[in-house]
Amino acid sequence: MMNDALFAQMRAVFGERVQRDVLLAPYTSARVGGPADALVTVRSERELAVVARHLWRWDVPFVVLGGGSNVLVSDMGVRGAVVLNRARKTAFVEDGEHPTVWAESGVNLGSLARRAAQMGLAGLEWAAGIPGTVGGAVVGNAGAHGGEVADVLQVAEILHRQEGRRFCAPQTLEFGYRSSVLKARGSDAVVLSATFRLHRDEPAAIERRLETFRTHRERTQPPGASVGSMFKNPPGDYAGRLIEEAGLKGTHVGDAEISTVHANFFVNHGEARAQEIWALMYLARTTVARRFGVWLEPEIRLVGDWPPEAIAALYEVRELPSEQEALTFLKEVQR
Repeated sequence: MMNDALFAQMRAVFGERVQRDVLLAPYTSARVGGPADALVTVRSERELAVVARHLWRWDVPFVVLGGGSNVLVSDMGVRGAVVLNRARKTAFVEDGEHPTVWAESGVNLGSLARRAAQMGLAGLEWAAGIPGTVGGAVVGNAGAHGGEVADVLQVAEILHRQEGRRFCAPQTLEFGYRSSVLKARGSDAVVLSATFRLHRDEPAAIERRLETFRTHRERTQPPGASVGSMFKNPPGDYAGRLIEEAGLKGTHVGDAEISTVHANFFVNHGEARAQEIWALMYLARTTVARRFGVWLEPEIRLVGDWPPEAIAALYEVRELPSEQEALTFLKEVQR
């Protein structure tokens, strides 16, 4: 837990922007997560940079939370600080042949895509249904419907703990499938803003693409609270197909369920705990490995106070436990 002296120091610098012992569930798309030692709300890229620099200087560990998707926050909460990113300024540049949009990292990517479409600017339609923010999308190279951030990013402004503020071209971010070099650096690098390349198109054509993608989402993705896509698709296959073929569609642990609509979405039906969603992840990963020899890699991040063995079981372990060992491990981690 954060000591009183450190919190007093944070309050002296950040004022009422910082709160203590704030429950994080309301700020995550899965509606799960325990308390943060300190929650600091920022409303501009400048505030985000100031807060990050102070936390680094004080050696306070922190995570930046935008839309709260693609993260599973522990029921035990987060030690250190959570920076709630509400930096939401945008600027469209329509002059010339190559229009762009600049957005602070707290801007919702789906909303940005829809705004661009309304202006007759294309290139982000694939992102219209993505619930996360620009910052998280850059870190994870978010994508859908055959498009991804790497395809349209012109430049990202990154604050590095050691190197300071830098403008980074896409090729320097080492984008991969739902990954970038920023993902590996964690809180040692913070996305402040990003500029995306757009192009002009007929509004009716843009609207048709948006409608096609919207219809596809409604048909294939479950409504309700979830983290988003749980596992990355393995080469040449789909995580949802493998989980369904393993017979796990509709499996419950408490109020958490592997969706009956799409098996790569794990839904909170109201009172689920993070550890119950974790249990379903572990069950899916080990069952798919046992049935098909494929180790699914999480697309999400575990955030907060998790037992090291729980993290290793999802990101590192490549040896199958016996069914009894798996059951025992599940029970231990769920305590």
